[in-house]
Amino acid sequence: MTPLPIEAKILGLAALLQVIQIALMAVPANLELGPRLTMGTRDPQDVEGGNPYLLMSRRTGRLHRAMNNHFEALILFTIAVALVTWAGASSAVTAACAWTYLAARVLYVPAYAFGWAPWRSYLWALGLLATVIMICAALF
Repeated sequence: MTPLPIEAKILGLAALLQVIQIALMAVPANLELGPRLTMGTRDPQDVEGGNPYLLMSRRTGRLHRAMNNHFEALILFTIAVALVTWAGASSAVTAACAWTYLAARVLYVPAYAFGWAPWRSYLWALGLLATVIMICAALF
């Protein structure tokens, strides 16, 4: 069996980070909203104000948005890893970019949860830049 490129291993770690983010958001959301909402249909008419997410605390709402943001970022990072792998373009640069992406995304969670402005935005941009560099390394 061919060993996975380091970028693919880091993609696996990023996927595990996503699972952790789901748990970090889901546990307090379930405690705050209760099982009637979290295990129900979440139909707007069943919730005062029409949006169950408006009933969460500020921090839980931030964890929810950070989780959704990572789903979005993970799509591009997955594409970058796939391109690097398929193109046989794995290098010290792409490995460093993959580690940079993962570190930025790990730090992004507390930065978003605790409102570390503007650091949250800088970490987001760093992860995106690392991803773009990987894509360019594979294409050019």
